[in-house]
Amino acid sequence: MSILVTNNVVKSFEGHLALDQVSIDVPDGKIFGLLGPNGAGKTTLLRIVNQITAPDSGNVFFDGHPLTADDVFRIGYLPEERGLYKKMKIGDQAMYLARLKGMTTAEAQSSLKSWFVRFGIQAWWNKKITELSKGMAQKVQFVTTVMHNPKLLILDEPFSGFDPINVDLIRNEIIRLKEKGTSVILSTHNMESVEEMCDEIALIDNARLVVAGKVHDIRRIHGDNHIEILYRASLPLNVHELGSVPFSVISEGKKDGSYQMVVALEEGHGTNEILTSLLPRTNIIGMTEIIPRMHDIFIKLVTNKEERK
Repeated sequence: MSILVTNNVVKSFEGHLALDQVSIDVPDGKIFGLLGPNGAGKTTLLRIVNQITAPDSGNVFFDGHPLTADDVFRIGYLPEERGLYKKMKIGDQAMYLARLKGMTTAEAQSSLKSWFVRFGIQAWWNKKITELSKGMAQKVQFVTTVMHNPKLLILDEPFSGFDPINVDLIRNEIIRLKEKGTSVILSTHNMESVEEMCDEIALIDNARLVVAGKVHDIRRIHGDNHIEILYRASLPLNVHELGSVPFSVISEGKKDGSYQMVVALEEGHGTNEILTSLLPRTNIIGMTEIIPRMHDIFIKLVTNKEERK
């Protein structure tokens, strides 16, 4: 089941192609990472989903039906450019934004009280944004994004400007909302957060979809068949003396009191052949596939255009 599907979405601005046949499939109840360098087209796609702008062509489906104007009441959107009214009291503008989301006064008061207590910001109700730090203001904006219990939560760089303590607070709240059934689109440059939180991702570059799928699958697919081998021996192995082996040595050293060797497994060969080559000559105590980090995959795919062909 998908909460959001875009089919071949195209969008141009004054001759600039912002999105070129972009199709993504956001699973229901999961955290979906929307990745890409600055100017790739991510924000344009999010604005289309929020009906701030419309696609030139292509289709957008929300919760099984074509996206409609009323669906905005079931979506929460935290844009990268924060937009609270600086001279309006926080409580008043939170209530105002709640009513724009279709909440009654009673529903808004109940939800906001719960969120303000949860974040420990009850004393801010009669303050103005100008009295708060950037991080404090972003807490308020997060609350106004989730107060109506949206079916789909769209977060564009939600950790920007937060100290580590509040990054953990927001991260935990996002995970808690997911566990309660909220679907989340997380647009971020923080690849560590992607690995920790996202179930699936889509990477957009130069207006086009580069790769999409489950985070674990993408990390494995884009690996280099590098294997870390730990072994015990009186002296380090001289691989050149072993004759024909199905790998090449990338690096050697020591780790945790044992010898370490990182090798690149040749295409068409398996890890069992490494064992066959080495076991008669040394005591292997560990062998682990080195799976690349999302940071490295991001850099590789964005900078190496040949990788996509």
